[in-house]
Amino acid sequence: MVPGTIMMLLGMVPAMMTALAVVREKELGSITNLYVTPLTRIEFLLGKQLPYVAIAFLNFLCMVALALLLFRVPLKGSFEALALGALLYIGGSTAFGLFVSTFVRTQIAAIFASAILTTMPAIQFSGLLVPVSSLSRDAQVIGAIFPSTYFHHVSVGAFTKGLGFAELRADYAWLALLIGMYLFAALSLLRKQEK
Repeated sequence: MVPGTIMMLLGMVPAMMTALAVVREKELGSITNLYVTPLTRIEFLLGKQLPYVAIAFLNFLCMVALALLLFRVPLKGSFEALALGALLYIGGSTAFGLFVSTFVRTQIAAIFASAILTTMPAIQFSGLLVPVSSLSRDAQVIGAIFPSTYFHHVSVGAFTKGLGFAELRADYAWLALLIGMYLFAALSLLRKQEK
């Protein structure tokens, strides 16, 4: 359960915090600064995302230390492979938070939407409670569009199965693809000018 808990916390909290990033500016009216600066939309989104990536990675390091020292869960695989997976997963969860923040209008809606849309797939479709292979085909497809499915395999694999870079390549590729998809969706929904 400890590797799964790391997956849950790294998915939910960074997504919720990043979801507030754009919505807060909409509510305060400071989003107007985006409209009058030469800043591109992708620079704006990455500027909102990167601080949360750094903070979430520090949280990851703290959770791994707790897993090893307090809960005495041995890390049988490569720490570097786990850390790369965590970095990609954090990138995916923060990109998802940015995507959510572009289509909601209030901070409360951003928190609820990001919390529900990250927690439910992480519990139901990632393999946390039920192996992905035993899910229905539709449930497997739903799980495939959320990064929690891939990081759960990385986390559990690194902690309990001794997996390294070679065995986790496909998970890394899917996580990188989801980062690109979520950022593209957020970029498409974020307008440079109000209409």
